[in-house]
Amino acid sequence: MSIRLKLAASVVALTLAGAAFAQSPAGKPERIRGDIVAVSGSTLTVHRRSGDNVTINLGDASKVNAVKAIQLADIKPGSYVGAAALPGADGKLVAKEVLVFPEAARGTGEGHYAWDLGANSSMTNANVDTVVEGTSGRDLKLSYKGGSNTINVPTTVPVVTLIPATRAELTSGKKVFVVATPAKGGSYDGQFVVVEKDGVAPPM
Repeated sequence: MSIRLKLAASVVALTLAGAAFAQSPAGKPERIRGDIVAVSGSTLTVHRRSGDNVTINLGDASKVNAVKAIQLADIKPGSYVGAAALPGADGKLVAKEVLVFPEAARGTGEGHYAWDLGANSSMTNANVDTVVEGTSGRDLKLSYKGGSNTINVPTTVPVVTLIPATRAELTSGKKVFVVATPAKGGSYDGQFVVVEKDGVAPPM
């Protein structure tokens, strides 16, 4: 793994983790998901899923990354993952997406906490202890400091890993996941951007 990839992955992983906890009060990082509708210099206009447009300013320290699709079979015991999930009918957690962190990002955001991919959704950043083949995908037994849980990952769920990207890849029409802090006038200061690449949109 290149130094560039290690650094990019580590930084994004830390940010995703830091932004993951509960509701973000004013001035704290927020998660913005949507489509880029305009790019002007270092400013993005993003149409959020909620229906409104927001302006995101990228500074010199803002980082850009992308995700690459991998296979469910690529998740092995010992992998470090971030899995967003919803409770199923039987109470077991069912994944909505799984991000396999590069090794350089192992341990970041470790734990189980609320997420915002739907009512009662959660995020678990943890080590994969065991992988059990099931009739509807695979069951991952995950352990983290202070606890453990099992998440079912259907075969249809996006499984991705982080890869570096450049600002040149921030173009109109692409989907983005942005960690940003509120700024003056209703705009945001972007800290980290994960942009769609080769048709793979950030699922987190």
